[in-house]
Amino acid sequence: MRGRTVRLSAARRLVGDLMRFSIGIPRVTVQRQMNLRALVDARSACDPRPSWTVLFLKGYALLSKETPDLRRAYIKFPKHQLYEYPESVASVAHEREHEGERIVLLSTIKSPEQRPIPELEKLIQEARSRPIAEIKEFRRSLKLARAPAFLRWSLMWLGLNLGRKRARYFGTFQLSVYSGLGAESLNPLTPLTTLLNYGPIDADGTVTVRIHYDHRVMDGASIARALERFERILNGDVVDEVRGLKQAGKPAGISIAGRAP
Repeated sequence: MRGRTVRLSAARRLVGDLMRFSIGIPRVTVQRQMNLRALVDARSACDPRPSWTVLFLKGYALLSKETPDLRRAYIKFPKHQLYEYPESVASVAHEREHEGERIVLLSTIKSPEQRPIPELEKLIQEARSRPIAEIKEFRRSLKLARAPAFLRWSLMWLGLNLGRKRARYFGTFQLSVYSGLGAESLNPLTPLTTLLNYGPIDADGTVTVRIHYDHRVMDGASIARALERFERILNGDVVDEVRGLKQAGKPAGISIAGRAP
């Protein structure tokens, strides 16, 4: 059957390069069924409501603050070792329209554990709405994707294996979800130590939350305990901050659907 060839766009090459560096990581998944009824009620009382993307992002950043394993990375230069960061850098996946194609680009947020929910909401909304050419990380990624393969792969290898540079360019953890579309990813790939995602959230607050982790950095029991603590943070510290937004009469931000492959 005769078909047609479709030229790879810069964005598709970018995804291919990320998969090239993700596929060899011994990644394991641990999931937990959570009940976030307290957070559902607190969020419902806000107008406008903060996005679930931001609430999970803030909660995971707080979890990483007290869990050093989540701030570590396996690097290979100058030798194979673990590198621990003093704070988190979140990498958030966004679906954008570019040159007639739906593409996925990553933005980073430094020290999300120290930022209030409205500020996180604003940063994510800007990454999802501002012109791609105005966002430094998006411009840099697409520019790199247009370079020859050998140069792209060499720069990405260095970025992922130089401890001081890795968090700046790639982050310490990734958040990638499309539960807003009524679906969930069971086996997402990332070159980072952990990737957080979750499924659709029921009206009673029931949701499946997953952490996909690099087994070279930590073990499953540590992730299982971290998920238990994560649930308590979401129903505790995050609920308190959401309630504080309503009581202070501050805007809770614009509700968006966190979607990304």
